[in-house]
Amino acid sequence: MAAPSGRSGWGLWATLVPAALLCLAARAAEEPGAAEFDVRPGGEVHSFSRSLEDYTCSFTYSAQGGTNEQWQMNVGVSEDNQLFSCSVWRPQGKSYLFFTQFKAEVKGAKIEYAMAYSQAAVGAQSDIPLKQEEFEITETTVAHREGKFRFELSKLMIVARTPRDEL
Repeated sequence: MAAPSGRSGWGLWATLVPAALLCLAARAAEEPGAAEFDVRPGGEVHSFSRSLEDYTCSFTYSAQGGTNEQWQMNVGVSEDNQLFSCSVWRPQGKSYLFFTQFKAEVKGAKIEYAMAYSQAAVGAQSDIPLKQEEFEITETTVAHREGKFRFELSKLMIVARTPRDEL
């Protein structure tokens, strides 16, 4: 479900995924799939969702500390309608909230690639990925791993394959 294992498979994903994400993100910015929302501390479970065509992305979380933060969710569908993307992030880069849990779920597609980050790229800073043991990926979800997640989250990216209509 995550990036394929093996050196040759990883190299292909390392080139294709960023290109696909850029195309999908550019397209999503033009469509009604982009939205801002507040991530609220206080320990309660909150959820935010966006749908585009037959696909939905939901982000569910619980956080502590600080005040509300502005986050953004973009969803997009590739021109050939074979990929659905969902990105959830804090545009300012690093979140100062402590996430006690998180889960992103896609409906209508199966996850091909996903990554979670403790810091989102901003200015001269780069994305800083979570360690692989901090989160888990299934066919339709990316979620924190109980006891391993270190409470830092600033960005989630998902690329999912849509069902194909065979002729």
